[in-house]
Amino acid sequence: MLICQNSEINVLVDLLRKDEVVAVPTDTVFGVCARYDHIQAQENLRDLKKRPETKAFPIMCADMEQVLQICEMCEEEKRVMNQFMPGPLTMILKKKKGVPSFVNGGKDTIAIRLATSPILAEMIGKLGVPVYMTSANVSGEPAALTVEDVPGVKAALAGKVEFAQASTIVFYGEAGWKVLRQGPILLQQIQEATSKGKKD
Repeated sequence: MLICQNSEINVLVDLLRKDEVVAVPTDTVFGVCARYDHIQAQENLRDLKKRPETKAFPIMCADMEQVLQICEMCEEEKRVMNQFMPGPLTMILKKKKGVPSFVNGGKDTIAIRLATSPILAEMIGKLGVPVYMTSANVSGEPAALTVEDVPGVKAALAGKVEFAQASTIVFYGEAGWKVLRQGPILLQQIQEATSKGKKD
């Protein structure tokens, strides 16, 4: 496996353009990613993860502009994204009409993260489209915390993870915010931040 430094991200971008899977450090765990808009890229990622087709992958965007290209957001969701992302948070958002059904297994929602470091934002920005981003391990096995733990990719970005814990997953509905998976960010933090934002 080729280990790339930050100055060599063009190598990773070229591989992503060819539907290859590459490994990168996120703030929570080591991840593997592939471009979101090509079926072949998704299949390559599924083969690596041994993940069933019924289970959709989270998507990481370079910035809010990319998020709004594929998802609909209310003001409350935008407020939380601006407050906590980039960071160890995944938001379940409504998919925009026109986004191919294969992207998220035919569901109405997409799990979204913002790039968790400037170098990841640069890589995704250079690619020009969001990427599937998921933990670098076979489904059901422990998450990879170092590049040495990552199986079966041609190249990886050097670096370390910060939290060593999967991100908090949240959904905003009629009953307010709900945590679907607990991670570093707590529901109370989100509720306090949004109530303060409304007062301001």
